[in-house]
This record gives sequence, C-alpha cells and structure tokens, in this order.
Amino acid sequence: MEDQAQSHDPRRVFYSDLKDDNALDCIVSKVSIVQVSPCVDNQSKSIPSSQYYYDMKYSQNYSTFSTLEMEDTHAKLQSSQVSSISMKKEDFNKTQKSHVPNKKDLSLLDLYCGCGGMSTGLCLGARGGGVNLVTRWAVDDDEVACESFRMNHPETRVRNETTDDFLELLKEWQKLCKQYVKESEVKDNADAITEFGNGTPDDSAVPPEELEVWKLVDICFGDPNNVRKRCLYFKVRWKGYGPNDDTWEPIEGLGNCNDAIKDFVIEGHKRKILPLPGAVDVVCGGPPCQGISGYNRNREFDEPFKCEKNKQIIVFMDIIQFLRPKYVCMENVLDILKFADATLARYAISRLIGMHYQSKLGIMAAGCYGLPQFRMRVFLLGCHPEEKLPPFPLPTHGAIVKNSCPLAFELNLVGWSDSTAVQLETPIVLEDILSDLPKVGNTEDRDEMPYVKAPQTEFQRYIRTFSSEVQGPKSHAAKSKSKKSKPKLYDHRPLALGNDNYLRVLQIPKKKGANFRDLPGVIVGSDNVAKLDPTKERVLLPSGRPLVLDCVLTYEDGRCLRPFGRLWWDEVVGTVLTCPNIRMQALIHPAQDRLLTVRESARLQGFPDSYRFRGTVKDRYLLMLFLYRQIGNAVAVPVGRALGYALAMANLNKTGNDPLMALPPKFAFSHNIEGTP
Repeated sequence: MEDQAQSHDPRRVFYSDLKDDNALDCIVSKVSIVQVSPCVDNQSKSIPSSQYYYDMKYSQNYSTFSTLEMEDTHAKLQSSQVSSISMKKEDFNKTQKSHVPNKKDLSLLDLYCGCGGMSTGLCLGARGGGVNLVTRWAVDDDEVACESFRMNHPETRVRNETTDDFLELLKEWQKLCKQYVKESEVKDNADAITEFGNGTPDDSAVPPEELEVWKLVDICFGDPNNVRKRCLYFKVRWKGYGPNDDTWEPIEGLGNCNDAIKDFVIEGHKRKILPLPGAVDVVCGGPPCQGISGYNRNREFDEPFKCEKNKQIIVFMDIIQFLRPKYVCMENVLDILKFADATLARYAISRLIGMHYQSKLGIMAAGCYGLPQFRMRVFLLGCHPEEKLPPFPLPTHGAIVKNSCPLAFELNLVGWSDSTAVQLETPIVLEDILSDLPKVGNTEDRDEMPYVKAPQTEFQRYIRTFSSEVQGPKSHAAKSKSKKSKPKLYDHRPLALGNDNYLRVLQIPKKKGANFRDLPGVIVGSDNVAKLDPTKERVLLPSGRPLVLDCVLTYEDGRCLRPFGRLWWDEVVGTVLTCPNIRMQALIHPAQDRLLTVRESARLQGFPDSYRFRGTVKDRYLLMLFLYRQIGNAVAVPVGRALGYALAMANLNKTGNDPLMALPPKFAFSHNIEGTP
C-alpha cells in the first residue's frame, strides 16, 4: 500500500522559485513544459508524451504545494516552449454538485475522533468565522471515547469501530446505494419508510415460534459477533420483539429480505447515515502511529510501514482518496517528523499531491493559543485544487517553550517572524486555569459538585460559559432551565493513588520544583545524578517498601526531575499525556496532595467545563484511566478552533495568498469572533 506514495506521473513537475546552479555539461537536451489547469481526476492524455507538465507550485515554507492560476506564471517562466493547455477535466465527482464558492454549510467527518477535541475545535472556529461546520459522522475504536463524544454531540452519528472496517463499509454502502437508490424512489418512499430507532412491531399475526424480520436498524462491516467471517452485517429488529433482542446478521443470510434491505438503504441514504464520495466537505483526524513513538523501543527505522502500528496513516489517506472531501486536516505527534527521516509525513504529503490536492504542513504549539501546555503537534492541511488553501493561524499568546521542533523542519514552525513587531498576550500558566476550582482529595469520587468561587481569570470565565457554542443552539426550555439552575462542575476527581504512593506524595514539599529528590535519604551529586545517601539508613514505608523507589533513581540515569514532581502556579506543562504515571511525570497539584483531576486535565486541553467524559466501564480505576487517556489523546480545542477559523476565512475567500494569517484581537477568549481579522 505504501507504494502509492511513489505512483506519481513521471512527467509531472512543480513550479518553484527555488534556484540551483548546475554545470553546463549537465544539460542533456531541451524539454518543453506546459501548464495545465488543476483537477483531481489525474487525466493527462491530452499532453504529448514528450512533454512535461505542471499544475502546482511548491514552496519550502510549510512544505506547501498550491494551485497556480493559469495566468500567474506565463511571465515568470523563461522557456520559449511554454504553452498552456488544459487537462481533460471531468466533474470533481459524479455524486457531488458543481463547486459553489462561499458555501456557508459544511459537513465534517472526524476519523480517530476520540472524545472529540479536534472536530469540536474546528466547528467552533468555523462557526465563529461565519461557516456552519457540523460534525455529521465520527469514528473511533475506543468505546469509552465514543461514549463521551455521543454525550457531548448527540447530533453526530458516532461509530465505534476500526477505521479499516469503516472504509470497507463505505465501499459497500456506495454499492448498495447504486443498487437501490433512485431519486424518484427516495421521494415516493419518504413517508412510507419506518424511521430508524426503537420500537416494537405488532406481532399479532406472527406465530410465537417463528422469527420474521420487521426492519433493519443499523449496518456495519466486520464481525460484530466475533464468531463469523468478516463481511457486511445488518442489525435486525425482529417482528414481535424490541430493541434489546436485535441481532447482527450477515447480508448473505438475509437473502429473502430484499425489501427490508432496500427500505433501509433508501432511508439511510435520505438521512445520510454514512458519507458517500463527494458528500463530505471536511475530513479531519489524527491517525495513531505508535510505531514511531520514542517510547517504542522496537521501532522499524528502515522500513516503518512494516510496523502494523504505522499503517493507519495509509488507511486515513485511502479514505481521503475514496471520499474526495474539499478539505483535509490531519494531526500527529512531533515524532512523525523526527522518525526515519519523516517517512510517514512525507508519505502523507505525497498521497495528497498524488490526488492533486493542495497541501501544507505546519508545527503548532498549544501554548501559543491560550493554554498552559506547550504541546507541539504537526498539522497537515489539504484541499481540493479549486478551493483556497487555508493559511495557518498565527499565535495569539506568548508561550513558555518546553521543547523544540526538528532542525530540518524549522521552516514549518508556525510563528511570527523575528522582524515582525507584534504584541502577544501574556502566556497562560497553571494558576490561570486552576485557581477557581474546589479543593478535592486523593479519593474524591463525586461526578459533580458546585463551584465554590467565581471565575478568577479571563480563561476561567471563558471555559465556564461557552458550552452553548460547543453543543449548538439550545431549545427555549433548555435555556430557561439552565438559567434557573446553578452551574455545576463535572469530573473534578483524580485517579486515586495507592496508599504507598500517597504517602510518598505527602512528603513532597509544596514549593516550586519539588520532586522525589526532596524525599528523605536522597542526595544529588555534582554531576546532577540523584542517589541514596550511603551514610543513612534507607527509609521504609509502613508496608515495608522503600520510600524512594529504585525505578525513579535509575530513570534517565538519575538525572530526570519529573518523577513525583509537583507542578507550580507560574509554570506550564509540556504535554498532557494519556497515562498518569507519577513515577515518570510531574503530575502533583501545586497545593494539594493528589494528581491533577480529570477536569483539570480537560482544562489543560481547552475543553469547556460543560464537556462531559464518560464510559461504560464498571471498574472505577480502569474507567479513570480511560478518561485520562481520551483527554490526553485529544487535539487541544483552542488549536482546532484557530484552524477552523482559518478554514472558514479561506472558504469565504477572505484570505490572501500568504501561508499565515493573524487571528482577530482577543480571539482566544472571545465568543463572537465572526469577521475578517
């Protein structure tokens, strides 16, 4: 599959203002190069085989490939052989209507959606920019994260399945729609088809010992029963039975139920339960690439796609190629640029360019957009050649730098140039997000509680009040109810420490920079290596285990300052991780003897206080781990919001040709941001 990255037309070249000096004896022959109009069907039959052609320009800044207007380059190119002909151009997709500029309503598919950080941010920003971007579909194989997504976005069709299965389902769904759906049938059957949902049919005419299909209520690809072969399945509502008795049945076992399948497909097409090619405006997602992580000691440096954990980026691009959306936004960790000469990142760009999409790659730090978390992430933007390629939004806040980007990709770092005079907002620190929250203990288990303080900072006022923007307009009754009831704080509880770790935390001083090195019996040598004091007896806990663990003394050769580290009010965190491990990370609250809570972690990611995190896991400890994981895996909401605003401005043709754009004043904590910056 990875070979698709090299399947480009060898006659295709790219216009660029990059220059290189070569000796005259390097010249073999004169060639003619023609410009062609941009398209996505990759047809080049009208170009003579002896000619090269170009339809895009390339810039080193943000690794940008962008559309060239036909008249832009005639004066720039020096070849006397240059002429202009158009590629054979068909419709963008037979299922998509002709391109309409300034379209106000856009649909979004969120792949690897998690609890919804990326799509939530994109939709918030786009709406603030005047474009109604709505997440219609979301997919993830994490059941707990899907539960959180459904709770916060009931209007979205959330599918708990692998992205591989989802792609196969899309292909099968397209076949079914071609087979059963006709415009006249959709119109004629609109009132006759039973709506999807719960309900029990009349069973008076059905003998109790017989089962008869009443209707089909869902569809999937794979093996939902884990006992049969992988294929297309329908969920069946049986006549005389209710939703609790629904079963998944393979399509081949429903050979005598053609009418039920037809009704389901016609109704499903009408309700857009699944996207068809050309029906999706935006696809976003962060394909997991655990095989490139620095925590993975068995990484495949030479052939990264041999690792199954790296192949989701291929599936992501396969879905883009199948659906052909107008815009693409892919997110990933910084290691995608550090590992194996950025093979995976180069592959992703190559796939987009091979599809004749415009693209650019940027590195953005969450702390630059109003969070006390530095968190550098890579974003790959792509768009249809007839759309405006969105610029990257420039930082609004100063940031406390925790790490840096790879030197080879310095031109991809999104930031203001040193020569530009700009007054950034003061960096957000932990005190800005924590100071209004109630005090809780290590064993706090309440799911909700009242606020005890009014908001103390601009961040706190914003994070408490923008719930209506996230969940869409409320009904009049809901608004009235919310005005009468006092606001509550949700999920403000920490992962409870075991008794030994809790006793260790009690001995970490409440001061800036405190960590395991402050425990009794630890000394630090001139080489900055922590070790036990050989002149003193090792301190033991009541359990008989040592107060100072051997693993923290040997972690990073004893030089690491993070184990059992206490955060401080005027600091930021490097990144919110997916597993709270106190033996490897600084996670202790500045003034309380506990880990940061779920809500505090959510605030570090920019989720509003109204955003709930839930799951069906019964074990409390496991559930808490899953909640931290889904928050740590999410894209920081303010970063997504800035990208969504830039996308809206591009969609409305309110951006220029610069790769960057300034956000409106006070963007980070403004509710009403519509307009041109």
